Amino acid sequence: MTTFLAMAEMDSPIGPLTLAAHDGKLCHIAFGTVWEAEEEIRAWGEKYGLTDVRVAEAPVLKEAAAQLEDYFAGRRRAFDVPTKWFGTDFQMKVWRALLTIPYGDTRSYKDIARQIGKPTAVRAVGGANHCNPLPILVPCHRVIGASGALVGYGGGLDKKIALLRLEREHRNAVAVTK
Repeated sequence: MTTFLAMAEMDSPIGPLTLAAHDGKLCHIAFGTVWEAEEEIRAWGEKYGLTDVRVAEAPVLKEAAAQLEDYFAGRRRAFDVPTKWFGTDFQMKVWRALLTIPYGDTRSYKDIARQIGKPTAVRAVGGANHCNPLPILVPCHRVIGASGALVGYGGGLDKKIALLRLEREHRNAVAVTK
């Protein structure tokens, strides 16, 4: 198995995003430029034995950027770019549950805990959300506090607010793609 992680940067309405791929699959999205995100991606990759991180071209990174551009333009509601998830079984269960939250809707951490059959694991669900390596694609921004409060987001609450606003503005429009 190769330990090479390819990174590329893209512009978005919520600021620069750095995308990372391994073996032809998108595996990480970080908020910020390549130079701002490199340390985060390097530390994340090392946890999974992916020690060689470099800026490089990869078809999956171009496809992911194109799909994200469609999402930000309101033309895409779900993603079909090939992905590779790295995390614990519990985290992956939470992330799969996040994929069931409809575009433009929200769920509470408690809702997700119930959905995965762990109704008392609300804080652990929050922890799994925090560790989500594929924000936006795996829509952790759609998870809010039980009171309806917008709490926690790795990219900052301003980005969470912007993503929720974008989805609410486009939710009744007909998407061109998924």
